[in-house]
Amino acid sequence: MNKVLMIGIAGGSGSGKTTFVEKLKKLFSPEKLSVLHMDSYYLSHQPDECITKTGKANYDHPRAFDWPLLTQHLEMLQLGENVASPVYDFKISKRSAQTTQVGAAPVILFEGIFSLFDDQIRSMLDIKCFLNVDSDIRFSRRLHRDVNERGRSLESVISQYYETVRPMYQKYLDPQKKYADFLVGEETDVAANILAAKIREFTLGEIFHQQSSSQLEMRS
Repeated sequence: MNKVLMIGIAGGSGSGKTTFVEKLKKLFSPEKLSVLHMDSYYLSHQPDECITKTGKANYDHPRAFDWPLLTQHLEMLQLGENVASPVYDFKISKRSAQTTQVGAAPVILFEGIFSLFDDQIRSMLDIKCFLNVDSDIRFSRRLHRDVNERGRSLESVISQYYETVRPMYQKYLDPQKKYADFLVGEETDVAANILAAKIREFTLGEIFHQQSSSQLEMRS
């Protein structure tokens, strides 16, 4: 079995994880690189720990995610198997009946707010990145996204930010920086090119390994 390069990309909501991933995707063909989005693994029914005093769901709490399914799917991708990733509908705050096929590939990008949080998942990752972006920028991006793409009201986004997003970032998300191999700032072009070079180095190494193994088999 060929080695699969697993890369974790973490950061707060609005830090630019999706943009960073898209920049990397454009540099490689789909059969070379696949992406697993942690947002797809939100639970439809949140546990008590994820319900605020005002009765709202706290989507920035670690328990808001389906960790067993997420871990299983990452393990399958690491073994070179395709997975049927769930689809979470943010407009109704529930998982839909549909799934999205995430194909096996030599390189897997795993992005999400808690991609470096769990010990078991962290041990699978060969490269760990954290997008370290100023809170004002993250809030502005989140506000624009939630209002324009997820049908949220301005008031609800602001209320959620102060009630759960900011305190959860300080308590759970920001500490993930200590696990990162490198931090990425607001300008992601240079970081994307550096990571892309590392990916190319890995894929070329795998090709050389396969060729060497084939030659040895032919000689024997």
